[in-house]
Amino acid sequence: MKRALEINLRQRGMLIQGGLFFAAILLLGACSMDISFPSADQDTATLTIYTPAVSFTPSEPTETHVSLNLITLTPLAIPEISSTPEPIPPTPDLSNHPDPQKSFTAWRPPVYPVPWVPSSQDHFYFSNPIAANAIDPAYSTYGYGDVFFEDAVHTGIDIPGDIGTPILAAGDGKIIYAGFGVYRGGNEIFDDPYGKAVVIEHSFGYQGESLFTLYAHLDEILVEKGQDVTTGDQIGLLGETGKTTGPHLHFEVRVGKNEYFSTRNPDLWISPPLGWGVLVGQILTYEGRLLEQQAVYIYPIKEQVPQDESINYLWIGKSYQNQAINCDPYYKENLTIANIPAGTYILSIPVTNIGYSYQEIVEIRPGQVTFFKFNLWRGFTRENPPTPEVFFSPSP
Repeated sequence: MKRALEINLRQRGMLIQGGLFFAAILLLGACSMDISFPSADQDTATLTIYTPAVSFTPSEPTETHVSLNLITLTPLAIPEISSTPEPIPPTPDLSNHPDPQKSFTAWRPPVYPVPWVPSSQDHFYFSNPIAANAIDPAYSTYGYGDVFFEDAVHTGIDIPGDIGTPILAAGDGKIIYAGFGVYRGGNEIFDDPYGKAVVIEHSFGYQGESLFTLYAHLDEILVEKGQDVTTGDQIGLLGETGKTTGPHLHFEVRVGKNEYFSTRNPDLWISPPLGWGVLVGQILTYEGRLLEQQAVYIYPIKEQVPQDESINYLWIGKSYQNQAINCDPYYKENLTIANIPAGTYILSIPVTNIGYSYQEIVEIRPGQVTFFKFNLWRGFTRENPPTPEVFFSPSP
């Protein structure tokens, strides 16, 4: 009898402990769950527990982004850089121009969205200052580092076009100059070689330095000093004011300071047309010095040349005249040829003073830089670009 009573009391204690444990679980769960008890007039006494839905929105991956910091807006590359932009758009069909009124059949596709950073050393931050449907496929022969009017070094690129063609802001920023006299450092200086010009100080920088773009030889200026503009806003009309040989836009990129001696090659800053790439080279003497004013030719291999023989599928470049020219810290280039449709090409460098032409097969990749190095007498070398003096680590 006594033993049976002890067993009964022990069983009751276990039940009480189990009930307390279950009550504790319900009490803790009430902090994160919505518990609903039936009202007194309901027939059943069923406990209903509603578990809140968990909402989760995955972040979308981006190719490039613009990061805010306390000083400037700095376009940054994502931490993981792919050697090939994804997805790679197909090379545009060059057989027909979308505008039947145009006299040429090859046309320029729109550029990659900016900032376009296919690798950590690239900085294609600017859109083309002339719309894709208003520009011929190739720039004029006056590239960055060329010489014109006998002794003037070219610190920008010339984009030919018709007078009155809209000129667009290549990036967001503020107008800091609009008028005659930008080269001579004044206002209303009507014999200024730049003619009517506009300068934008951009709302983003590069490696802690300010960026400026200059638009010269305008027929008409449509903005005022102090005005804010965004990418693609019309700022003027193409013209031939100042010292020119014909209508075109002279376009410059300036880094750090808004001055003639602070320019960089715009071919390395303007986003390439979709499916097209940029050829960048170091052309050196046998001793390793930069070789000036050396002509370079690039043309597609025979299998890629379309049947239309009326189109000239030949690109010509010339190495820089070194005075007043600034190479990119990574590539340390002295030649660029931009806007080449992706494909396989023959690169030819005829050296007249030794009577020999060097040739090399190169692959132009869409949206990217193809780099080569050439030494006189030694020929082409398959070397990577040199180690940069300043490593391009993104700003926080």
